Amino acid sequence: MTEQSSEQHILQHLEELRRRLIWVLLFFVVAIIVGFIFAEPIVQHLKNDPAARDIPWNVFALGDALRVYLQFAFVIALVMTTPFFMFQFWKFVKPGLKPHEQRATLVYIPFACMLFVVGILFAYYVIFPFVVQFISSFSERLGAQEMYGISQYFGFMFRLVLPTGIVFELPVIVMFLTRIRILTPGLLRKFRRYAYVLLVVVAAMITPPDFVSNILVAIPLILLYEASIWLSNRVYRKVAAEDASFR
Repeated sequence: MTEQSSEQHILQHLEELRRRLIWVLLFFVVAIIVGFIFAEPIVQHLKNDPAARDIPWNVFALGDALRVYLQFAFVIALVMTTPFFMFQFWKFVKPGLKPHEQRATLVYIPFACMLFVVGILFAYYVIFPFVVQFISSFSERLGAQEMYGISQYFGFMFRLVLPTGIVFELPVIVMFLTRIRILTPGLLRKFRRYAYVLLVVVAAMITPPDFVSNILVAIPLILLYEASIWLSNRVYRKVAAEDASFR
């Protein structure tokens, strides 16, 4: 392949990537509009949830209510766009995969979306109530009356719930990258200590500044990383066996 044809090949790939990213962006914009429509019934459902029923909600600024609508619209759009984005990424790498690899990697998309939703539900129903109760206990000790703004309440919730949902996709993402030969279990083991530090930092960033909350979030993230190494090893051995059979 000449230098000119190589440059032309790269430009074609970049044009293909740009086209798919534009489709993802357009889909995200439409999903935000849909999310804005469904934001109110979801907010009302969460307001009547047992975990939030006793929490007084207030509006401290004119734009707080609109900000809550936009926050929910963004989250709904993110959930809707995630499978579409993954499918577009799969379409982009598909020409470089063998037919059996194309079928195998396509299966990962619904599992990744399912883990994203499971991570959000785990964070909301397990981690978030514990964190809220833990923080509220300090207000009770001080004899202070709690008063929350709805923008601050949901902003705090999303800062905890969304990153957890994203990190829960780690095992499937690792399996996908292993399948297309970008990652190996050896590489994951090599960078294990750095990954642990990064996951602890992520846990500290999405939780209040207390040791208990940090540990409560960091432990599942570390377990997910270890599960990712194990799954990557299984996929890697399968890929190696397939490569050997095609020789």
